[in-house]
Amino acid sequence: MPQDIVVIGAGVVGISIAAELARNGHKVRVLDRKGVAAETSQGNAGAFAFTDVMPLAAPGIMRKAPKWLLDPLGPLSIPPRYALQIAPWMLRFWRASWQDRHDASVAAQSALMDLSKAALERQIAATDGESLIQRDGQLQLYEGEAQFRDSLPGWELRGRYGIRYELLRSPEEIAEIQPGLHPRFTHAGFTPDWINTTDPKAWTEHLARAFVAAGGEVLSSTVRSIVQDGERVELLCEDGSLTCDKVVVAAGAWSHHLARTLGDRIPLETERGYNTTLPAGAFDVRTHLTFGAHGFVVSRINGGVRVGGAVELGGLKLPPNYKRADVLLQKAVRFLPGLKTTGGVRWMGFRPSIPDTLPVIGQSPKAANVIYAFGHGHLGLTQSAATAELVRDVVAGGSCAIPLHPYRADRF
Repeated sequence: MPQDIVVIGAGVVGISIAAELARNGHKVRVLDRKGVAAETSQGNAGAFAFTDVMPLAAPGIMRKAPKWLLDPLGPLSIPPRYALQIAPWMLRFWRASWQDRHDASVAAQSALMDLSKAALERQIAATDGESLIQRDGQLQLYEGEAQFRDSLPGWELRGRYGIRYELLRSPEEIAEIQPGLHPRFTHAGFTPDWINTTDPKAWTEHLARAFVAAGGEVLSSTVRSIVQDGERVELLCEDGSLTCDKVVVAAGAWSHHLARTLGDRIPLETERGYNTTLPAGAFDVRTHLTFGAHGFVVSRINGGVRVGGAVELGGLKLPPNYKRADVLLQKAVRFLPGLKTTGGVRWMGFRPSIPDTLPVIGQSPKAANVIYAFGHGHLGLTQSAATAELVRDVVAGGSCAIPLHPYRADRF
């Protein structure tokens, strides 16, 4: 039965959900304070990282964290003035790194990734989006035999979940896939099924056009709170209020504030990611490059090069520290000696991160007509199409393609 649904958030997750609901006959409006792809969805690396099933909270992570945290420009940092505020989240992150929780997270992440891969292909076909897709695989790069050996359990785990990969053991083998890398990178793992979009902002805008063509609306509004009102839901906005049958909260790093207005306390923190986008001709990037030990990636965006990554757990209010983007670019020049760095544009975005790396998907425990779809961390683009199909099934009241228990809002 068609319903009147409001989706809060016009990033790639919210727009994907809205488009899927509209295709299934619902009246759908999207509310966003800035518009389509105006936040994190416009500046990410553009990767559909279906092979990225390993959670950040992995066994042993807390032994490495102190060394990283001492370096304010390292791959993982917490600004000193934010350390006390994030302490409860870090405690849950530590617990999520224990072997029992880690194994459960990998299983849940793998199930969601399998669905995401299939759902993306359905989304591409439904929106005629193949021209915005790059199917060039990904290289994870290692410096030396010891670093490579340390990675092998992770590759074996990926293999157990059906992820195709090839291990490369010399700079010459690596150069056959990506020439121009510094020979310090002696080993690599190549995942051929990795997919990128040519531009994450353009991809989200493409989906938004499909949504509007299916009868949807994108409106500018800031939602302050949500109230369950009998069989309906009321949204209190800066410019008034509106009611609808169901609400989907897909507002990324701001989502937990809205959940709290219903009484749901969800441990979401903000990973601030930095990058620099260089113009066309900066380097001949032939595949997505991941420099895991250094916490950044290099991807091809609109013929240019985007260098970005790292994790800064700094919330929503602290000013950007663009030295982090500069450090990543300096490393990229050392690792890709021919890289041209002129004409770059720096950017910072907010990734919504849950301690166990799994998103929150499903009904609010406090309000049955409110559905949550947020907390995807680095994987919002990757898991957007699958999240849309899962929300569609929740709205319909039917069974979902995968069990939603691992992603429930009250698991903490």
